[in-house]
Amino acid sequence: MSLLSTIAAFLAAIALLVTVHEFGHFFAAKVCGVQVLKFSIGFGRAIFSRQFRKGDTEWIISAIPFGGYVTMLDEREGVVVPSDAHRAFNRKSVWRRMAIVAAGPAANFLFAIFVYWALFLQGVPEAKPILDSPIVGSVSSFVDVRRGDRVTRVDELGVDTWQDLRWQLVQAAVEKRTVRLELVRQGGGILWTDLNLTLAEIGEQEKDPVSAIGLRLYRPDIPPVVGGVTDGSVAQLAGLAAGDRIIAVDNVAVTSWTVFVDSIRAKPAQTVAVDLDRLGKRMQLSLIPESVALPGGKARAGRIGAFAKASPEVDGLITVVRRGPLESMRAAIYRTYDTARFSLRMMGKMLLGEISPKNISGPISIADYAGQSAHMGFAPFMAFLALVSISLGVLNLLPVPLLDGGHLLYYMFEVLVGRPLSEGAMEIGQRVGMAFLLLLMAFAFYNDISRHVSS
Repeated sequence: MSLLSTIAAFLAAIALLVTVHEFGHFFAAKVCGVQVLKFSIGFGRAIFSRQFRKGDTEWIISAIPFGGYVTMLDEREGVVVPSDAHRAFNRKSVWRRMAIVAAGPAANFLFAIFVYWALFLQGVPEAKPILDSPIVGSVSSFVDVRRGDRVTRVDELGVDTWQDLRWQLVQAAVEKRTVRLELVRQGGGILWTDLNLTLAEIGEQEKDPVSAIGLRLYRPDIPPVVGGVTDGSVAQLAGLAAGDRIIAVDNVAVTSWTVFVDSIRAKPAQTVAVDLDRLGKRMQLSLIPESVALPGGKARAGRIGAFAKASPEVDGLITVVRRGPLESMRAAIYRTYDTARFSLRMMGKMLLGEISPKNISGPISIADYAGQSAHMGFAPFMAFLALVSISLGVLNLLPVPLLDGGHLLYYMFEVLVGRPLSEGAMEIGQRVGMAFLLLLMAFAFYNDISRHVSS
């Protein structure tokens, strides 16, 4: 995916999620009778502004796209004419102020629920949870797991897709506990096996969690026949065409499509000689695979934009799980809650030193993931947006001054004590919060830069 496309996907994601968050504040303020002076997407100098009616909200797009804000009428921020005093934020009850502040994160959670509901309702093609042989020396290699086994349950929870299996195993590995897998063996037979994840090391973001556990998705030996190429791809420009049977890459025999893919992935930005058979005639093409960053950014892989010829065996490995409207809503609410809870658990383990802080990502990594998910299609991109929206909601609820959670902490003090926190105490809190956020941003940027420089 081109840099321009990645930037476009990132900006679209940020703009949408910021709009959702700030609209939560805006909507709650309107319901509570507070006048909203400005609604801005981004910070800094305004590059576009529009006020539809005099005295109404000014809608702004600002130059720095990493965030946004809603400015409300407030006697602590400026002069308010007596006739408008009843519409000032500071004049509202503490419960209404809390509702307005909490509405931003709540909007992020509701957005994620809506996206997951739509995806569950529509159904998305996903790989079935069928296992390949476990990685030698991993924790999975010491249990009775065989190539072709299908996982149907993790403990008491049913799994329908590979993504379901990944999610359950990652949570168990973070919690350092043993899980029971229900396996359906090829040719019949059901058995349970215990997988001890207390020693699984998945602390760094650049590692694939399930690969670290030692489980791999089953990949059949598909014949190395090209099914088609992507428009404008390296494969198309090099002359590769549907129906070509790959014989060798750099004089090394290719026996399956997986071998061909691995050969290309191993040589990003390097000249590769591909021997092929086209209608009984042997040919050789020269191409240079595009270099793309793998998740986490530490490693790169080659890609040429070719896909294998359809195989009945591959079709049998894909499932589409569709749910009814009510079942989809229940699943969406649970997915959002479970993801938010897991995010909090990860934060806690990072503070305790049980999880590597390298898991913290900054805008560079988020942009990378936005670009990759957008390249995969609309549904993966929306799923990515839902995940980031949940993370944004959780982050904003942390009891840190400057964040929504910090303001809620102030208001809880007011509820318990019966008076607002002093301006001096709030000013100290603002400074502490600013220092924390700057430190967090610096660390996230450091992680991003170190991942990409090392690649």
